Amino acid sequence: MITQALDVARIRQDFPILAQEVHGRPLVYLDNAATTQKPRQVIDALVRYYETTNANIHRGIHQLAVRATEQYEAVREKATRHIGASNSQDIVFTRNATESINLVARAWGDANIGEGDEIVLTTMEHHSNIVPWQLLAQRRGAVLRYVAVTDDGYLDLESLRAMVGERTKLVSVVHASNVLGTINPVREIAEVAHQAGALVLVDGAQSAPHMAVDVASMGCDFFAFSSHKMLGPTGVGVLWAREGLLDEMDPFLGGGEMISIVRPDRSTWAEGPHKFEAGTPNIADVIAFGTALDYLAELGMERVREHEKELTAYAMAALEDLGGVTIHGPRKLEDRGGVVSFTVDGAHPHDVSTILDGHGVAIRAGHHCAQLLMRRLSVPATNRASFYIYNTEQEVDALVAALRHVQEVFGDADTRTAV
Repeated sequence: MITQALDVARIRQDFPILAQEVHGRPLVYLDNAATTQKPRQVIDALVRYYETTNANIHRGIHQLAVRATEQYEAVREKATRHIGASNSQDIVFTRNATESINLVARAWGDANIGEGDEIVLTTMEHHSNIVPWQLLAQRRGAVLRYVAVTDDGYLDLESLRAMVGERTKLVSVVHASNVLGTINPVREIAEVAHQAGALVLVDGAQSAPHMAVDVASMGCDFFAFSSHKMLGPTGVGVLWAREGLLDEMDPFLGGGEMISIVRPDRSTWAEGPHKFEAGTPNIADVIAFGTALDYLAELGMERVREHEKELTAYAMAALEDLGGVTIHGPRKLEDRGGVVSFTVDGAHPHDVSTILDGHGVAIRAGHHCAQLLMRRLSVPATNRASFYIYNTEQEVDALVAALRHVQEVFGDADTRTAV
């Protein structure tokens, strides 16, 4: 039984979208790794901004502009606290974690990666942490190397240690896999990389929403995450860089706001994160993201993590009891987040998801932007149920009941059950 690390019944009252029905069934939303739902407080923050504050930031001295600037910059402080960083001037707002990684590939990578240099990735990476490095490697003549994934869903750390060497300039690794749920030992990886003189970028899109993060103790040099996966609006990403790194990097985009002095033939750049925030930013959504960060801070990330561990344990046990289902990823709860990827014997994941949708159960089906990992698992795709603060044990039961119907449709006589 769930021990109520969170008061889920109260939390659910804050999410108006969860009250609806889908195909005549109560909505069971289990696609949180793709994007999370938004509490009323975040929705209200968006409306309040446009009703009371709407103005451009950093440029005007009238009251609305000052208020908007103060609210926007306050979120930089909140994001800093959320990941255990010490200086808000090391935080850059982007559109998403993908853009944050691309920013590093362009602004740091083009200046520091040369022909024959090596970039170490892993087979469990999201495409957002592969393609930018492929493009960099093509531009600069660098070499990409991949750390393997073991049969039980972990990174092969011995392979990593053997792979990282004097030509390694960067190790870029996901903190928590969006497919396997695997939580990688970033501190250990960072120690290996730093001993070789390489920097470390961490894709935190699936960790920052679900657990307490401390970039200082983690030992990474860059950390990227997204608002929309942690109760906030779409269109807001965050890049944290170790102190001093942003100062060494050239701008990613040129235009207004990111300059200091403009002359006919050259310009000088603004200091700190503003150098990387060209043009009018996504002001309203950043401010609403601040409300999402407040919401999570009030809950406590330790309790968020505990709730997901309990729900994941319940789901994995229920799927194993169902039979005819293969679960991918580590079995130890301490090593995995609130993501359960699985395949149903004899049924394509897309068919499974379609049938589940008819029961009001929303999950993800496909390669999850992780085609390299799908090939490693020898499957074309998987189904993925991913949990968050508003999910319940009863919703897992609804998932399992719908999967029984899948097995009935596909003629598994051993598990055929009336639904």
